[in-house]
Amino acid sequence: MRQLWAHLGWQDIKQRYRRSVIGPLWITISMGVTAVGLGVLYSVLFDTPWKTFLPYVVVGFIVWNFINGCLTEGMDTFIVNEGMIKQMPAPLSVYVLRTVWRQVLMLAHNMVIYVVMLAIFFQYLDHPYTMTPGSTVIHPGLGWNTLLVVPGAVLLAINGTWVALLLGIISTRFRDIPQVISSVLQLVFYLTPIIWSPDTFLYGNDQSLAWARVLFQFNPLYHFVQVMRGPLIGQVVSPVSWLVVAGFTIVGWAVALVAMRNYRARVSYWV
Repeated sequence: MRQLWAHLGWQDIKQRYRRSVIGPLWITISMGVTAVGLGVLYSVLFDTPWKTFLPYVVVGFIVWNFINGCLTEGMDTFIVNEGMIKQMPAPLSVYVLRTVWRQVLMLAHNMVIYVVMLAIFFQYLDHPYTMTPGSTVIHPGLGWNTLLVVPGAVLLAINGTWVALLLGIISTRFRDIPQVISSVLQLVFYLTPIIWSPDTFLYGNDQSLAWARVLFQFNPLYHFVQVMRGPLIGQVVSPVSWLVVAGFTIVGWAVALVAMRNYRARVSYWV
């Protein structure tokens, strides 16, 4: 039922900005203002060259907004569609795909910020560069590795689908789950390299930060962000990140399909 969920997802965007002059571009404007403001602020706080740090923060915000949307709106995917679930005989996957498709459309709108950012900072990203002065990590810059953004974006969308499916089922049964996860996400945002770069203090020789390096590598959201952000700003994505994302894709879909098989018939009663 591709035409149904695609139409519903597009209507969600249009309805949200109904009677607005510039419509969904408000998504892009609000995202751009926030990302630029925090990028400039933290480049000063961390004494980092803003010409490479600002694109890093902007693209990080774009990718994080997609991940955060799949998580937060995915939890409510069946709850907000209560009326349609009870009245229309459609597969539950329609509502999941509607949610993810809406996030994909918002991601596409936000990519306008990336195009503008790339036009301004291309000269600083098209050759090898470091995020911080004296850093031992040298990023190769924009090149053919930028094409890896395609499989990275596809993997994010695939994972966003199973996340919305699984969390949607759990949150429909236990209504406290969305509040718990939303609160945890606020903390996870600051623990994930979005407004700070791991090159700033995690790759030095200071042994006192060894615990931070371990914690940093075990943050799965960093790997999800990096498989799309890295190619867009000319950073090499570690094979570990691809393996982590691929592993979560396989395991996540296996768990989501089991939950779908066991609880699909109960969702209409839980809503």
